Amino acid sequence: MTEKAQPMKPHGLAAWNERLRALKNIPPLLHMVWEAGPSVVFWGAAARIASGIIPVASLDVMRVIIDDIENLLNRKQALPHTFWWLVVLAFALAAIGTLFSRVIDYSNTVLADRYMRYISVRVMEHASQLDLALYEDPEFYDKLERARVQATDRLATIQMMGQLLEQFITTVTLAGSILFYSPWLLLILIVCVIPALLGESHYAFLNYSLNFRQATTRRQLDYLRLLGASKESAKELKLFGLGGFLSAQYKKLSDELHAQNVSLARRKLLATSFLTLLGTAGYYATYAIVIYRTILGQYSIGTLTFLAGAIAGASTNIQTLFNTFSGIADQALFLNDLLEFFKVQPRVQSRPDALPAPRPIRQGFEFRNVSFAYPGTSRLVLEDLNFRLERGERIALIGENGQGKTTIVKLITRLYDPTDGQILLDGIDLREYDLEDLSREIGVIFQDFMRYEMTASENIGVGRIEERDDLLKIAEAARKSGAHQLIQELPDGYRQMLGRRFEGGVDLSGGQWQKIALARAYLRDAQVLILDEPTASLDARAEHDVFERFAELTRGKMALLISHRFSTVRMADRILVLENGKIIEEGSHHELMLLGGRYSQMFELQASSYR
Repeated sequence: MTEKAQPMKPHGLAAWNERLRALKNIPPLLHMVWEAGPSVVFWGAAARIASGIIPVASLDVMRVIIDDIENLLNRKQALPHTFWWLVVLAFALAAIGTLFSRVIDYSNTVLADRYMRYISVRVMEHASQLDLALYEDPEFYDKLERARVQATDRLATIQMMGQLLEQFITTVTLAGSILFYSPWLLLILIVCVIPALLGESHYAFLNYSLNFRQATTRRQLDYLRLLGASKESAKELKLFGLGGFLSAQYKKLSDELHAQNVSLARRKLLATSFLTLLGTAGYYATYAIVIYRTILGQYSIGTLTFLAGAIAGASTNIQTLFNTFSGIADQALFLNDLLEFFKVQPRVQSRPDALPAPRPIRQGFEFRNVSFAYPGTSRLVLEDLNFRLERGERIALIGENGQGKTTIVKLITRLYDPTDGQILLDGIDLREYDLEDLSREIGVIFQDFMRYEMTASENIGVGRIEERDDLLKIAEAARKSGAHQLIQELPDGYRQMLGRRFEGGVDLSGGQWQKIALARAYLRDAQVLILDEPTASLDARAEHDVFERFAELTRGKMALLISHRFSTVRMADRILVLENGKIIEEGSHHELMLLGGRYSQMFELQASSYR
């Protein structure tokens, strides 16, 4: 397992340009945060603005109090009548500041929960609309994985933006106070902080570049973890002795990542430590200037106290403000994949003026000179394919693996559009119909059907989601597929959790799961029923039972059947034999046997194994 290198490590001016360009990601993020919880955002921002003003207000009140006390002790001046009110105000400001910090914590917690829910739902909804082709692209999988991580890991960025607002208000008020007394003090502070800012920002960007390059390796590690500790792989893991091999592969890849991370962290430690000391020197230089001027009598003790607090606060806040802003700019880089993910639009989608699916279907489907190649390849899976699926007709597709049988199913259901040619439904191009409405009229069970870790009722109910709570219809669909009896034998019947992921779940055999999946197709009660290897996991008796039911239930419907078992396809009205993406033979079982061609050879070869 090797990592495909994708170097992304600009330096110098290019790196800074990359950071600045990344700031364009902030407005879309703010928009998503606002949509997640507008009231929480508003009151959280208000609390941060008020909290940002309190430090300078507290320092100014303390300045007046100390000067009043100094005048009383050294100059024998009476305390002003407002003195004790100032003491009360100092206490009130401290109490209000504490309360605002609690309000901010509360808003952070609520907003984090709302944002997580909002962004997770958006990612799920958008992912469900994308073309199937994207899910077969490894590069898209890397982008999708980064988008999923970015969707939930941007909570820190959101909190940083709130902190930035509060730090900005505090910094501006403190800096303005220092500027009032001496512009040079403020200038010294800023000049000494800038190098530390640049250093932190530089290494944050290097960290982003490293994370980008490590995305594929991390996905490999996740896969190795799954292989090393999953029910599906446990048998072969033991029988083939793969435990040591997989753990060694995991250790090798994780050691590589660890070495890369430690190397970057070490370089950051050495560089930023020196720059931080420079910022500390700037703080003490301004502090020394204030003390010197106080000794000369230019500042009062209250002013000394005020400036000492303002310089300490400004020094910390200026550095923190720049670091926070730099951090947001660097974190914005991590939003690229999330926002690019949301920009991806499906090519297979309904047109604005799409037609509703015909009810009932009168003529059926027609493949007219259809060719198809999967995205990213030039090899035609289907080439100039022509055939019809008439109303009320049952067609079987047979052929060796890779001849295009499942591809035909994907084209009829518009999971893909043809590369060339047309697929017509009642004489109208399939692309003219509303995609969602068309899907309601087609029931499909693929060989690799889903095994939902849900209740038995929900597993069937997903076949027609709007009827998921109609237990009578669900039970009827289960009877048609042969799943009703096995469900009744489960401890909780239709309320029984299936699978082992959740507590109390019961796992089923492959054949039992397939009956559950068939029940979904029957619940859909669609005009077109497509079964792709529907009996692959059933024994001979169960297979016979399924197709006796299938023959009855498809009467009057269009049905498309894919199977390697010739005992199954014999029931079809017409059999299409596919080879190299073309139909080489067509007819009923009897007609094809008399033809003595490819179908007859395949049938005799399979039949000989039962003699």
